[in-house]
Amino acid sequence: MRAMLCTDWGGPEGLALTDVPEPALDGDDAVRVAVRASGVNFADSLIIQGKYQIKPALPFSPGLEISGQVLETAPGVTRVQPGDRVLGMVDHGGFADQVVTQARNLYRIPDGMSFTDAAAFPVAYGTSHLGLTYKARLQPGETLVVHGAAGGVGLTAVEIGKRLGARVIATAGGAAKLQVAAGAGADAVIDYREEDVRVRIKELTDGRGADVVYDPVGGDLFTASLRSTAPGGRILLVGFASGTVPQIPANILLVKNITAIGYYWGAHRLFDLPAMDASFAELFAWYGAGDLRPHVSNILPLERAAEAIGLLIARKATGKVVVDLTAS
Repeated sequence: MRAMLCTDWGGPEGLALTDVPEPALDGDDAVRVAVRASGVNFADSLIIQGKYQIKPALPFSPGLEISGQVLETAPGVTRVQPGDRVLGMVDHGGFADQVVTQARNLYRIPDGMSFTDAAAFPVAYGTSHLGLTYKARLQPGETLVVHGAAGGVGLTAVEIGKRLGARVIATAGGAAKLQVAAGAGADAVIDYREEDVRVRIKELTDGRGADVVYDPVGGDLFTASLRSTAPGGRILLVGFASGTVPQIPANILLVKNITAIGYYWGAHRLFDLPAMDASFAELFAWYGAGDLRPHVSNILPLERAAEAIGLLIARKATGKVVVDLTAS
């Protein structure tokens, strides 16, 4: 079978399409999936550099989210069955024709969901839904600020924030990305390249500030958020796409009663699967009702997976980038 392999730590240019043996079906909960599409995430650019939370042994294939069809299962597996159309999250290995993962990582997808939509779905929508509902406890009528609002997780946070009844302020760089965020339902937009984010958030909230900030960017945007969050507000730390991990002055948290919430969505697969299952059940219901539509800006074949990661590094994509393993 084919796999896009990382054989040494570095950038995407070091990846190589290689023929490899099929993975063994090891473990009581193991499931073999024929991968039809794989979502591309900023984390893929980190894992191939050895800078992600998980550091696989070399060589390995990147790719953290997949869609496809179950080929076989270990005896006793009941969560999915051979023939099921599924999406799922894996620690790595999604840029390959097959992947073996645990059944707990897989979800049957709705009949009307394409493999492309399914591959674009789990990380982006799962992160935003569980983060905004379970962690940040976003309430109807509250003001939500979403940074990186035209990116994979940011765009879904705009959609889900609106679905939850919040007023959404989106920040992004450039008019084209702001237009994408507005198209997803943002009530107001801020161009962080041209405008003072802290001042604009204050202006748009009549001086009060944001109730919840969804921050996958970090760096200067986190600093601006800290200065423009309402008393009692919550800042959800989703990631650091800026490359700068902010240092949080605890005195500001104390004086304004602000809560900074660390949030690594993938860990919930290990310690809170019922919350993950409930989250996906609601997301699939919203998708079926037409309330959610994944925004996929680029679809590339497996042999161009390195280019797909490069699009995210260069910030040339909006929404999701998907690798299509059925194309050539």
